[in-house]
Amino acid sequence: MRNRLQVIGIAAVIGALVISLLGYTSSHSAKFNNLSDYYKQTLKWNNCYEGFDCTTLDVPIDYQHIKTGTFQISVLRYNAKDQNRRIGSLIINPGGPGASGVDYAYNAEYIFSPSILDRYDIVGFDPRGVSRSAPIVCFNSRETDANYAADSKPDNLAEFKQSIADSKVFIKKCFNKNQHLMSFTTANAARDMDILRATLGDKKLNYMGKSYGTYMGALYAKLFPKNIGHVVLDGAVDPNISNFEQTKNQAVGFDKALQAFIADCVKQSACPLPRDPAKATATLLKIWQAAATKPLPLKNKKNDTRVVTESLLVVGTASALYDSAEGWPQLRKAISEAMHGYGNSYIELADQYTGRQADGTYPNNEFDSGAIIDCLDFADARTPAQIRSDAAKISAVAPVFGPYIAMSGLTCKYFPTSTPEKVTKTMTNAPIVIIGTTGDPATPYAWAQGLHKMLPNSQLMTFVGDGHTGQGRGNACIDDAVDAYYLHGKLPAKDLRCTA
Repeated sequence: MRNRLQVIGIAAVIGALVISLLGYTSSHSAKFNNLSDYYKQTLKWNNCYEGFDCTTLDVPIDYQHIKTGTFQISVLRYNAKDQNRRIGSLIINPGGPGASGVDYAYNAEYIFSPSILDRYDIVGFDPRGVSRSAPIVCFNSRETDANYAADSKPDNLAEFKQSIADSKVFIKKCFNKNQHLMSFTTANAARDMDILRATLGDKKLNYMGKSYGTYMGALYAKLFPKNIGHVVLDGAVDPNISNFEQTKNQAVGFDKALQAFIADCVKQSACPLPRDPAKATATLLKIWQAAATKPLPLKNKKNDTRVVTESLLVVGTASALYDSAEGWPQLRKAISEAMHGYGNSYIELADQYTGRQADGTYPNNEFDSGAIIDCLDFADARTPAQIRSDAAKISAVAPVFGPYIAMSGLTCKYFPTSTPEKVTKTMTNAPIVIIGTTGDPATPYAWAQGLHKMLPNSQLMTFVGDGHTGQGRGNACIDDAVDAYYLHGKLPAKDLRCTA
């Protein structure tokens, strides 16, 4: 799920290896006169990246006006190792919005068990507007750097007005540089996914969506309720809560995750924070606030002239909270360094989050695409003044992350009004498995419960633990239940709770 710290959510990819950005085309092909022509297309696969298959899928730019033209969607396939016992394709999406499904599928061996890899082709696609699929491009790398480092906590009217001005500049750049910007909705990406399902030769959709990918899955269920095969939605988004509630819940989620980190940290000999949780929180906030006027330098980094601003400290902290196993030790180290006056580990955590490379480039367009897709998917009737007023309410219940997240909806106020596709209560032909993690900072557990209510033919599985999402993080209870569902169609035990 997109974290609202001015940034796009980290893809749930373990050991991710970034594939270089490819070009795309949009065309007005005469061979697609109606929607059924898109469903009849034949995919032409090519070997790529030493053992994978790549192709492009043609989809209509505008589903209401088919002849507007065609987007080409980038697709990557990891072939099932046991083709004689192959079940079908398993389409996957890591979330965002703005994260690459192609990159995610490239890491299939880190995501799924050998049993799943034997029986399913793992297929990832970059949703429209993302990475290699008609990518939305607004900022260059320098501008993206500046935005991540910029003040994300307007403390007074002047700073609030500056945030409005910055939002207007960003939206104007996006419209100046991109065509068909109103067509990049997740609902359209879900429609694209049904064309992909059909062209892969699968009668039903087998899918794993994580984080914001659960929103795509929920929209798919609403649009194609009779096409559900084996679908798992992990780290669920509640599709119908208000923008205010969404932001508030996520801010509270990050605050709770930070307290879980602190509770663990004070038990560690290497913890640099005071043993009292309140004093530990105050110490961390003092580090952040000091960087507002005196950013932390980098030590022995001649080729990197950046400094670590207050916002980058917040982003780096959020990055670590996604993964308690690897992120928490990194955060302890980063805090210790910050106390000694430098920010190397913090900038590494922030770069992991944003995808920034050592040469200063961003190999994907998560920042741009995530912001635009978010505006398209969630309409917000509040005025900028109301957003500012609500920010105080959010900060009151989430005093650490709230002030940095609370005004995240401001940019979308300067985006044209749209009418997003709503997820309504939907009875699907087959059950859907939903996974919620009790200590998830980015997609709070209550969201999984909300999605479960919207999909009556679903089953909620609970991971009692910390970090973002549940599957593929080493918990046998969760992973075995997911495998049994995909391999044998066996649903998890009702109300199954798995403990970390």
